[in-house]
Parts: sequence; C-alpha cells; structure tokens
Amino acid sequence: MKRRSLSVAFAVSLCAIAALVGPAVHGSAVVAQIADTVSGTGAEPDATALFNDGRAIFRDDTFGDEAFWGGALKLHQAIEGSALGGVGGGVSPKTALSVGLKVDVDRLPAQLVAAIKAGNVDLNTPATTVALLKAKAVVGVVGSFGPANDKELTSVGISCALCHSTVDNSVAPGIGHRLDGWPNRDLNVGAIIDLAPDLSVVQSLLGVNRPTIDKVLKSWGPGKFDAELFLDGKAFRPDGKSAATLIPAAYGLAGVNLHTYTGWGSVPYWNAFVAVLEMHGQGDFTDTRLDNAKQFPVAAKAHFGHVRHSPDLVTPKLAALHYYQMSLSAPTAPPASFDAAAAARGQALFAGRANCISCHQATRFTEGGWNMHTGAEIGIDNFQADRSPDHRYRTTPLRGIGASRMKGGFYHDGRYATLNDVVAHYNMTLKLGLATADQNDLVQYLKSL
Repeated sequence: MKRRSLSVAFAVSLCAIAALVGPAVHGSAVVAQIADTVSGTGAEPDATALFNDGRAIFRDDTFGDEAFWGGALKLHQAIEGSALGGVGGGVSPKTALSVGLKVDVDRLPAQLVAAIKAGNVDLNTPATTVALLKAKAVVGVVGSFGPANDKELTSVGISCALCHSTVDNSVAPGIGHRLDGWPNRDLNVGAIIDLAPDLSVVQSLLGVNRPTIDKVLKSWGPGKFDAELFLDGKAFRPDGKSAATLIPAAYGLAGVNLHTYTGWGSVPYWNAFVAVLEMHGQGDFTDTRLDNAKQFPVAAKAHFGHVRHSPDLVTPKLAALHYYQMSLSAPTAPPASFDAAAAARGQALFAGRANCISCHQATRFTEGGWNMHTGAEIGIDNFQADRSPDHRYRTTPLRGIGASRMKGGFYHDGRYATLNDVVAHYNMTLKLGLATADQNDLVQYLKSL
C-alpha cells in the first residue's frame, strides 16, 4: 500500500520535535561494561554509569520486542490508521490518553508544550501520535521509523516504563513529568492489545478464536494485566471475574525479597521473565518450573522454561536495570494527606494490639527472608497463589500504599476498594477486636507510610 504524505501541520510539528530528539538508546554501554566485568578484563561498572544505563534501559529499551508488537501484532498499523498507510481509524493522542498512555513533557520542545497548554495542538489526529512517538515522548512505547523516510512508522515496541511509570499531570491529564516506578493504574493494557490488527499468534498460543481473545482483553480494565494467562490459560477466576491483577509498584523494593504478589523470584528474575515472556523481547530465559504441564499447560507446551535467542538482548542488561530499580524510593506521604495525631495512635496499634508488625516489619514493612503466606493465613482464596510455583502470597511492602495515584483498590486483584476495607478484613479474619476508631487510626498510619 502506498503511504500518503503527512499533513503540513504534522510535518512542521515533527520537525520542531526532531530538533530536540537525541539518538536512540540501545544500552550498548552497559552491555560492554558488564561483559568486561564478568570476563575479568575490565573494571567494576561505575555506580553512576550503572544508574544511567539502568534508567535508559527501563525507559526506552525494548529488548527487540518490536518483532512481536510490530512484526506479529502489527500494532503500529493500528496507531497510524489508514490515512497514514496503516489500518482503521488510527490512534489519536486523545484515544491514547483515554486508554492510559502517558506523555513525558520533558521530551517535548518548549513551544509544543506551550501550544498544548493553550489548546492549540490537534489531539484528535493519529499524525500527532506518530510525532510524539518520533520524539520518544510516549512513555513506554518506542516507535521505529523508516531509513528512507524518517516520518514513516515501521514498527513499535514497548519498554518497562509502559506499565511501571506514569506522569504528574502537570501539563494536562496524562501529560507531565515522568514518575518512574509508579504503576500506571490508568493503563488499559487489554484495550491496547485489542487494537492490534493481527492477534493470530496469541490465538495460536492459547488455542482460542479472536472473539474469545477480545472478551478476555476487555475484561481486564484499567491498571490490570494477567501475566499468568500465557502460562496456564486461566482467563477468569472461579467466581467469573477477570483473573488479571493490579500492575504492581516498581519502587521501594530495595531490601525486599521477591517482586510480585505471588513471589516467583526476586527483581532480576522478574525482569527477565517479563522481558522475555510478557514483552516478548529477544533474550534467554530459564525456569524449569514451567515444564509442569499440569500447572502451566500453555507454558510447558510452548517450552517457555527454556527460551534462547542469539543475540541475547536481555541478560546483559539485567544488572544495570536492577541497580536503577533499587534506587527508586517509595513516595513520601504529604503531611496534609493524613491525620498526624490519629496516625501516631495507629502506629502504636500497628506495633501492639493489632500486631501488624508480625509480618509488616519496619522499615521495609515486609518480612526479611521468606515473606510468603497461604491464602488461608490471610483470610482469602488461594486462586492467584495457586498460579505460582510456591502457592503463596508475598507480604506486600507498605510504603507508599496510601498514595493518591495508587488507584484501583488493594490486594493483588483490587478486591478491597479502600484501606478501611483492608483493615476491617484483618480485624474480622484475625479476630483483633478493634473498635471502629482503632481501625480508622490504623488507616491514618498506613496513609502516612
């Protein structure tokens, strides 16, 4: 199909953006550094270099996953729309923002930011979305552009930041300064994937038709993703609700064992798991637990426990990525966001009569060592725990739990709408005998963490 020329307005804005866009980030520096360190031929990587490389990888590295999102799913064609040589109506910035995608204002020219604030940028045309991709300003989405025509979107990939970064909305809703480590609880991953013109690779993996895939993807909703779907094929819980879980925070994990709600492994393990099995990057991954065909029939059939790619675009970057993630601190609660006097009383309850500290030990607010529990221990079902190798739930670290952007509810699936509901659950399950006033004080303390 012959591609049509972009509009003059788009071309002008693209030129303005391109003037401020630097070269693509490939993470080659960290690959060379770590290779030298492992082989003993070079010095230990400098902490500043590890931080900078890790941040670049977290924000912009796709690990070669364009082969999946662009090559197999053809998602870039849905973004462009037929007017720009793709398919369908295209994805305008207004549509992109509506499904939770974010725009990093620090990657936009000042004049364009001013125009957005003034309402002088057309947010209803896919051409503007393509321009934002060219500027590397769409958080976690990385566009590839043709060598002959650098305005031609030829593929698209995703980075860690897609799910684990958001923005402060300082310019407009969904447009602002980047906040790494924050879960994007506005992101409707299912709706974004469902835009893809071709989901045949997913249909083949799960052995179902497109309407069934559409139903599953639409069931997730904002802020949720089902990482185990492509392992066990369980799209819905026994109660009929979606099996998707809330996107977890990637901050405040230094000193915390295990990374996700049901364990699996520490941060480097989960980075490799997600990069290879969920993002579909070109890297190596090993986990013989996925050979268990009874628990993980989809993964066992696809040999997901023994993935090899040459070259491996994931493993050499895990050290720097880990280093950067460990630097991401949980947010500090603003003084006005909680009642200080009530929080002080709540702290005494937390460490005393309520005995929350038996599992949520300061200062990480989780146990040191093996911080895992059965559903029965915490008074809930074991459905999600049984989708993991250890059949347990991790004690969630509590810092930042009351932050305003942590929307979507609490627990792995958001089953409790408020912190009051969580405290009430434990009061009943563990027979704590806390009065309503005590429960409210505990909530204020949690909000202060």
